[in-house]
Amino acid sequence: MSDPDTRTLEATQATPLGLARRGFCGRVSAIMVGGDHLGVSANEIERRLLEFGIVEGASVQILHEGPVGRDPIAVRVNGTTIALRRREAMAIMVGDHDQAAKTVT
Repeated sequence: MSDPDTRTLEATQATPLGLARRGFCGRVSAIMVGGDHLGVSANEIERRLLEFGIVEGASVQILHEGPVGRDPIAVRVNGTTIALRRREAMAIMVGDHDQAAKTVT
């Protein structure tokens, strides 16, 4: 696990998964839930994402986007395919694979 200063730097260089388009491949750099979502607490959203296997360093790929408003999205997380709403995916900060490889070496 990285130190807090490095983690903050990585998170600022990352973008929300909810903004990525079909075909995006990257790695999770942080989970940053900013408030409640339609009556579901931030802690509950974070817990659900962790249960799906969305943790720092996990490989993610957007496989499919819904026909209306590009919602929901099909995401492969470390080999498992799940569906997420875009508003939930906005809490998942990601960087591309090249950026993740540079921070490891």
